[in-house]
Amino acid sequence: MEWDQLPARSLDQSELRQVVDQLAAEPWLWEAGVLFAQGERHYESLYRDEHIDVWVLTWVKDNDTGWHDHDTSSGAVHVVRGVIAESNPRFGGDHLVSEMPEGTTFSFGPDHIHRLSTVRDGSVTIHAYSPPLWRLGAYATGRDGTLRRESISYAEELRPVDAAA
Repeated sequence: MEWDQLPARSLDQSELRQVVDQLAAEPWLWEAGVLFAQGERHYESLYRDEHIDVWVLTWVKDNDTGWHDHDTSSGAVHVVRGVIAESNPRFGGDHLVSEMPEGTTFSFGPDHIHRLSTVRDGSVTIHAYSPPLWRLGAYATGRDGTLRRESISYAEELRPVDAAA
């Protein structure tokens, strides 16, 4: 990966997919960031500039991001090891759940709400966001059944906001 060869502008979903796919093929650039900690998802920044933000995440049993969005950023994820699940919320029906096995790449726009969770302990994913993440929206269901959004920093670990989420 030649970081200085990236466009000097925000990248679209297709370009973000190319970034995570290329990184997946160059493990020497991200393997040092893989850490399997007891019960905790580990995440490490690989690169950040004014146009893109790239991370490697290590997933262990029962990890769950909770429902969230990426504010103004588009994103792409490549599963380099294991299996994770992406859930998309649906009102009036079951949430749409897709298992993402090793080798899968998916992308999304800033309007996308989802949650990611562990299917297989020991999974590793590479994420790229453009423009870089600054804020995310974490979603939960209030006691009265209304959906609420909590704005959090990109540096905070995503997890379910409450058990009802």
